[in-house]
Amino acid sequence: MAADDRNPTIDDIARRAGVSAMTVSRVINGGARVSAATRERVQAVIDAAGYVPDPAARILARAGAGRIGLLYANPSNAYLAEVLSGALAGARAAGLLLMIEPSQAGDPAQEAEAVRRLAAGGAQGLIVPPPLGESAATLDAIRAAGLKAVLLAAPPVEGMTGALRVDDVGAAAEMTRRLIDLGHRCIGLIEGRADQSASADRRRGAQAAVEAAQGVDLLIERGDFTYRSGFEAARRLLAARPRPTALFAGNDDMAAGALAAVHAAGLQTPGDVSIAGFDDTYLAASVWPALTTIRQPVAEMARRAALRLAGKEQLETQFVEHRLIERESTASPG
Repeated sequence: MAADDRNPTIDDIARRAGVSAMTVSRVINGGARVSAATRERVQAVIDAAGYVPDPAARILARAGAGRIGLLYANPSNAYLAEVLSGALAGARAAGLLLMIEPSQAGDPAQEAEAVRRLAAGGAQGLIVPPPLGESAATLDAIRAAGLKAVLLAAPPVEGMTGALRVDDVGAAAEMTRRLIDLGHRCIGLIEGRADQSASADRRRGAQAAVEAAQGVDLLIERGDFTYRSGFEAARRLLAARPRPTALFAGNDDMAAGALAAVHAAGLQTPGDVSIAGFDDTYLAASVWPALTTIRQPVAEMARRAALRLAGKEQLETQFVEHRLIERESTASPG
């Protein structure tokens, strides 16, 4: 076998041995459901390839406690902090070890490898926050590994253990109605990533609220849930005529970027342009003025996901309650 200049992956070993990645994982971790002949063949490939399993994963695999994994590829550090806080709380309450694995959204091979690494470390179930919960590559890899999985902020998917999300349509409609009630008649919407259903749902909610009102215009620009994309989308919206008197962003990161764009244009929030966000991460209360936003209980969703994977909670409904949080960034126009 030709030497490789990198440590081969578990997928490389599986391909060379003619078995599944899960079988390789069982050989590495001493699993019982492997025949002696298969175990010997796989071990020979491992030895010949010089494969070195991740040390932390090997320790966890032999730790004796139940293990769950958290995949992440979200560009928002504020959102991920909420997910991690909740996942840790749920795992601790259930007596589980939490394994954390980065993934590369949009790269099918990397997404699949991230799932396989968690499986190799002994994870029995996964918490999958956006955008990975709507990625075919990640979902296929979860099914192939035979893992349980709870998706966050994503619709239910066949073969997964459950899904938790807020009513994005209703939440966006509620925020848009609040801006209309304040007197705004031209509202700019900054959408999130096109590959996440929450973006389309929030657009539909905003459009429904506008269509139900009289004499209200909705201008839409695309972002990708990052601060920079919110800044650029807000700049385009502020150049429109008539200029929107309120901007509603699909998450708090983009709302913070919009706030910076308003200030960069020499305008004031909320005096000239009101700004609203979505999620109510720590960022919403950290910027000035503090953001009016939709509270999505991300940490609680992640906590419940961990408990569900441990069999300690049933997900009776896919929707969790949201709440509109009103702060200093919104007011009546002018």
